[in-house]
Amino acid sequence: MQTPERGSDPHRPADHPPVSVGRVGVLLINLGSPEAPTAAAVRPWLRQFLSDPRVVELPRAIWLPVLHGFVLLSRPARTAEAYAAIWDREADDSPLRVITRAQAEALAARLGPEVHVDFAMRYGAPAIAERLRAMREAGCDRILVAPLYPQYSSATTGTALEELFRQLAGERWMPALRTLPPYFDHPAHIAALARLVGDQLAALPFVPERLVMSFHGMPVSTLLKGDPYHCQCRKTARLLGEALGMADRVEVTFQSRFGPAEWLQPYTEPRLLELAAAGVRRVAVTCPGFSADCLETLEEIAIEARAAFLAAGGTDYAYLPCLNATETGMEMLEVLVRQELSGWLQLEGVTGAV
Repeated sequence: MQTPERGSDPHRPADHPPVSVGRVGVLLINLGSPEAPTAAAVRPWLRQFLSDPRVVELPRAIWLPVLHGFVLLSRPARTAEAYAAIWDREADDSPLRVITRAQAEALAARLGPEVHVDFAMRYGAPAIAERLRAMREAGCDRILVAPLYPQYSSATTGTALEELFRQLAGERWMPALRTLPPYFDHPAHIAALARLVGDQLAALPFVPERLVMSFHGMPVSTLLKGDPYHCQCRKTARLLGEALGMADRVEVTFQSRFGPAEWLQPYTEPRLLELAAAGVRRVAVTCPGFSADCLETLEEIAIEARAAFLAAGGTDYAYLPCLNATETGMEMLEVLVRQELSGWLQLEGVTGAV
């Protein structure tokens, strides 16, 4: 709701500016994408991403010269080429931004006009600072911030929340804040994944011998420092495999390595090659650590890993898309958000698991 217009309140001075207050907001956050599939657009996006000390946990004196003297000179062209392979030409935007926008719009329709729903990206546009400002201008003085990462990592959820708090640090009038907890084992999340993946498997023209669950990789050092990500990925995979009745056919792997350090293993593409060498000919791959399809799923898994597996002797390969803005995915997200909005709004609708 909004306060009365200037002059309509007899107890308010006539020159008091109008103030919008009293609304509840939900801000969805994902990682982000460059503005275009070009090296010129990728370079500043990579600079912001790889300058984050929660993403690259090396001493700044060592890492920043490498970043600016080598990585930002060589990597943007290769990354731009990868983005060009999966760019949404119709929307002229990255799939991640297109999908996250669709998720925000679908969630807004489900929650109704009482809740102001928006989305932001940790790196690139729309920036967290920009969307927070827009939400405050829309009268949101209670905001649920929802990083769309099922499993917690310092490099994903952690950095999104740090940026949120950094942007609010200078505000005089702070909004009331809630943050969406990791939902790696939430019954609604597991049920939604099981329904989606089950339907996708049933629609395939072949029966996979293995269901590979590929999660984004993290350096082993993050696990040793206490990051819960690895354990949460493993639990998601175990619960999903059990829900599908495929626990004996599930392979858990980790993708998207960067740099020479040891990362969580087994690595996705090398494991696919091992499976092919062992005589496995038919696989399906799902990525239950991603809430929306992006470069890492659409290019690395759906294109590169597929080509590698088939070249190694595999005959059938299927990438199973993420929950995205599907009806199943949005039912799940609505459950999670309504749960966290409890007490702020009395909302009727789905309150249990999907």
